Amino acid sequence: MMSFKAGRWLALAACMAAVSVPAMAAEETGEPTHAQAPLPTVPLTITTADGTKHVFTVEKAMTPREQQVGEMFRPSVPADAGMIFVWSYPRQSDMWMENTKAPLDIVFIGADNHISSIVENAVPLSLARISSHGPVRATLELQAGITEKLGIVVGDKVDSDVLASKPAGK
Repeated sequence: MMSFKAGRWLALAACMAAVSVPAMAAEETGEPTHAQAPLPTVPLTITTADGTKHVFTVEKAMTPREQQVGEMFRPSVPADAGMIFVWSYPRQSDMWMENTKAPLDIVFIGADNHISSIVENAVPLSLARISSHGPVRATLELQAGITEKLGIVVGDKVDSDVLASKPAGK
């Protein structure tokens, strides 16, 4: 049988663990409170039907946390930049604009590296779901209005080293 003193010690230790562990985990998995540091970048080219090439430098959101935070809290996205989310397998992609201050064009990229759909001018701070409406290999966020300005449409080809290799574990 455990003594009263030992029991109190174990209870105190359990309370400390319950308080300490979630606090550490919240830093990595809790609700984002600020913009993430710039992520590693990669060149990405979109080739339109007439052969015009548009080159962007995009950040690679590869980990679950990087993908969760995305473009949140950033005031703007440069016209020649963006962020790409590469999925480990083609899947439904549902995005939202929670805590995202800059309007975005959201480009869904199919398994064949062609654009399968585009949502233009996603509304900042909206909680509305933005869906790929089917499986995609990656999702690309660009400055709002850039797809219309450059004539980028469904069917255009997307090329980047981040799309050339198979995801880890595959």
